[in-house]
Amino acid sequence: MPEFTHEHVVNAQFGGQAEAYLKSEVHSQGKDLDQLAELIGEQPNAILLDMGCGGGHVSFRVAPKVKKIVAYDLSDHMVKLVEEEAVRRGLNNLAVAQGSVSELPLPDASFDILITRYSAHHWNDLRGALLEARRVLKPGGHLYVMDVVSPKETLLDTWLQSLELIRDPSHVRNRTISEWQDNLACAGFIPSSIEKFRLRLEFSSWTARMNTPEESQKTIRSLQSMASAEVTSHFEFEADGMYFFVAAM
Repeated sequence: MPEFTHEHVVNAQFGGQAEAYLKSEVHSQGKDLDQLAELIGEQPNAILLDMGCGGGHVSFRVAPKVKKIVAYDLSDHMVKLVEEEAVRRGLNNLAVAQGSVSELPLPDASFDILITRYSAHHWNDLRGALLEARRVLKPGGHLYVMDVVSPKETLLDTWLQSLELIRDPSHVRNRTISEWQDNLACAGFIPSSIEKFRLRLEFSSWTARMNTPEESQKTIRSLQSMASAEVTSHFEFEADGMYFFVAAM
């Protein structure tokens, strides 16, 4: 039996791919990133936490607008890369920290705003992470969540989780909107507005970013070729492997 934990799997997957996520166009730009920056606006006294910062794109975008931002990630490689890039960009108010989102090594009520973008589908204990988020958030503070969401239809949900897992063994689950609402409410948050948007996923960069083995890439393409009309219509599979998914904020 393997002795390594899910956190070891996540760290192994992302450790060697930190540079790829820093340069990823999917992560460094997007409608949700623009809207997030607009929502936060200029808050020179605010202290922010970027949970699961990955390549640091949220932190880089928001840092000039706030007093301080902490970029937090499980991968020490990611954290080091973000720290180096922040120095290169002259973002002196950006600090980094490494660890699990389920056990934040941070004081109670220490942040005005929490953000997580395209990270939560790797969290093994979503409820625990949200409880930690609630603990470190100041009364009246805000949590902004952005992630891929799963369709509520069982067939489509199964297909999305399968494609994600074959591509990346650190994947846990793309939650449905209702799953997010339930978990947020149980952690003491009051869910507010939700906006969904459809994004195009280019196959070669999607698999290269995670260094997906050729055999796994072939498995994904093989599954796509056997998909039913309902599945093909929803994800809009194309011959080169490209497909669409839904994200929400």
